[in-house]
Amino acid sequence: MYQKELTENIRPSRKKPIFPVNEKLRQYLIRHGREIRLPATYSDLRHFTYSTPILDKNGKYSLWEKVSYDMREWNYLRESLVCIYAILKTEGDLSFVDHLDVAGIDFCVFGNSQPFRIRIVNKFNENHDHYYIKQADASRIYGLELEHILSPNRITYFTNHNTLVEEHIPGIPGDIFAEHFLQKPSTNAVRFAKEFVKFNERCFIRLLGDMRSYNFVVNITPDIDEDSQYRIRAIDFDQQSYEGRKNLYRPQFFKENAAFVELVLKHLNTESIAQYQAEERTLMTFRLISSRYRIKELLDNMNRDNISTPVKIDQLRIELADHFQNIAYLRQKNMGEILRLQLKQSLRKSLYVLPRNRTRFDD
Repeated sequence: MYQKELTENIRPSRKKPIFPVNEKLRQYLIRHGREIRLPATYSDLRHFTYSTPILDKNGKYSLWEKVSYDMREWNYLRESLVCIYAILKTEGDLSFVDHLDVAGIDFCVFGNSQPFRIRIVNKFNENHDHYYIKQADASRIYGLELEHILSPNRITYFTNHNTLVEEHIPGIPGDIFAEHFLQKPSTNAVRFAKEFVKFNERCFIRLLGDMRSYNFVVNITPDIDEDSQYRIRAIDFDQQSYEGRKNLYRPQFFKENAAFVELVLKHLNTESIAQYQAEERTLMTFRLISSRYRIKELLDNMNRDNISTPVKIDQLRIELADHFQNIAYLRQKNMGEILRLQLKQSLRKSLYVLPRNRTRFDD
């Protein structure tokens, strides 16, 4: 189960297209309080006059550029971006905005959604926070919703037509954690290995792809036994139910995650891995049952939406049918139907524990 991944080198699609938000998904976002009117849009931020490359602490290009605007644009954007921050953090309570300001705006042309990173500063104590404004992409929105519903993490985001606003997800980037923290004596290797197994299971069950180390972060929480617990959180949701290869939905198969896989092989046996996978499936089932009407509505929208290509859909259903030895995958027509069957296939044993709820999800 955790053997082949050390030698396989897989790569997601180099550039994923932006899929528009259709009217059904828009109505879903309105019903659940995600679609709101914002004072500035993604297109407003594109009106910058010039940009300057941002270098990391080692003097290398960081893929981000600091953008600048003429004074007229800047004055409008400063006020609007502080208001958007208030919408994210205090449900639009503007009584706090007088001591907030925009410290800078960065742009990343590398990402699929070409995001802007907004840096907000508290003028009283100079504390900084960030949030992101991106192009609204249907597959990314499905990914955010599935993360909010099925993972242990809550996600704050809003849409406004073709604009997507996301909170900053704090944590240590996975590649930085692997380089600087993984081998520290203070790191509990067994607990982190357990968390990686559970994270790997979550991604595969809900078909979240491209979880290379720099697309997730690690949160470290001190525990009562003077040790630490770990939580891996996805921060990139562009590859929700898009790719055709099933292994692109399994973090264990990326060479960027090889150090984490080696840790699992070193500290966990087959029985422990199976136990932690079962634990995660059970927790996902509880979350699914408690939000069964919302997840059904979301999957119904995905069934009518286009968030991948026919070639990738065909490849994924064939590979999953072979993986699970279940020909029902071959009858699925789109990514929404494949994901619905994937949830049933993976969580079936736990779903059967609560039979009265099972039929509601099956409808």
